[in-house]
Amino acid sequence: MPRHREMALLPLLILLCLFSSLAKGGRFARLGINYGTLGDDLPSAARSVALLRSIGAGAVKIYDANPAILRALAGTRLRVSIMVPNEIIPSLGTNASLADAWVAAYLTPFYPAVRVRYLLVGNEILSYTSLANSTWPFLVPAMVNIHRSLIARSIRDVKVSTTFAMDALGISFPPSAGAFRSDIAEPVIRPLLRFLHKTRSYYFVDAYPYLAWASNPSSIRLDYALFTANSSFNYFDPGSKLTYTNLLDQMLDAVAAAMGRLGFGDVRMAVAETGWPNAGDLDQIGANVHNAATYNRNLVQRMAARPAAGTPARPGALMPVFIFSLYNENQKPGPGTERHWGLLYPHGKMAYDVDLSGRRPLASYPSLPPPENNEPYKGRIWCVFGGGRRAASNATAVGAALAYACGQGNGTCDGIRPGGPCHKPNTIVSHASYAFNSYWQLFRRAGATCFFDGLALQTKTDPSYGSCKYRSLAN
Repeated sequence: MPRHREMALLPLLILLCLFSSLAKGGRFARLGINYGTLGDDLPSAARSVALLRSIGAGAVKIYDANPAILRALAGTRLRVSIMVPNEIIPSLGTNASLADAWVAAYLTPFYPAVRVRYLLVGNEILSYTSLANSTWPFLVPAMVNIHRSLIARSIRDVKVSTTFAMDALGISFPPSAGAFRSDIAEPVIRPLLRFLHKTRSYYFVDAYPYLAWASNPSSIRLDYALFTANSSFNYFDPGSKLTYTNLLDQMLDAVAAAMGRLGFGDVRMAVAETGWPNAGDLDQIGANVHNAATYNRNLVQRMAARPAAGTPARPGALMPVFIFSLYNENQKPGPGTERHWGLLYPHGKMAYDVDLSGRRPLASYPSLPPPENNEPYKGRIWCVFGGGRRAASNATAVGAALAYACGQGNGTCDGIRPGGPCHKPNTIVSHASYAFNSYWQLFRRAGATCFFDGLALQTKTDPSYGSCKYRSLAN
């Protein structure tokens, strides 16, 4: 924070006491939340900021320098993180003037009225090997150029970093063996950590225990991922001799070990994204309100504890944490969970009660609906048109999705061609259902999803009729 020489002695002493308290694990700022905008039914920026404050958030991370959102945040005291888009990283890394122009256009008009504290250059770029040549080499230079622009403008309370997913690690278990992938450790991570160390910034990680558990539910206990396991299910790391009570700590300490292995074990860590989905597709295990509320409520209590718990490898460490996400966002592509991470539904109603300030005792929350999908779904599933009347009236959108599904070959749409058993009724919605299902059944094992720009949904009900049979594979 800027220093004011005209401070009276008493306020200065109070400030020094506060810093001392923080250093010893005293009161720390409340949790933040990720505010995404990939929805066509979301409240205005002003309403969204009001909702942020109503649930006790102390910070917010936005995915671009959206002027409307930044204006709504002015004067709120919420600490703000702004992401710099992936696609401009090469330009910012090769041209310091462009980096300075970005700061001039997207930060200085709002700062300091908006309490910007982090500029995050790029989002999980190391997860995309397609960016290895075009973007990875320019990440740290872009961060350096942004940082230099800030210093030139005497802005010293804004840290520069980036965000990485857990797949930046080549080894994550046991935590003490954590190591970065060999393709990025030296060319990208080492210079990044050197920069973070020099500027006293943070390594921001997206850590999702849900994803780790859901991909291996037979080996990882659900209660261990939800912070509710009893001590008999603790994990003892034979390398570090440390004991773990939950999966998130394991994940964070694997990152800490990886940084230490490169000689930068003192770089501070922040959690850019974590959370649990409140719903998902039929074949997605454990995505429900019960688990989402349990995870996030326990996360809040853990991060609000004083003195700070830290992690087994970093006891007492304070770290910024941002829950994902503010809203369920209906335009996010991919499996159903992608559209169901929100604490709030788009109309502003909470998906479940949670107080991000950490002041509300866990016992005071109302009971939760029982989870209904904590075991893998074993039945058959179909993918059909589910866009409703509004989408059905958009013949262009439905036609484009139908053409895509039928254009993938392998006889995807043979059944709805003239004379085929599913040609009638000869309507675009009926044909879309057949095509969506046929495509998804053929390619789901290769990663295809039942989405089609929001026009499709999964169903347990067999849509076959008469001689028209919809194919289906059992899970």
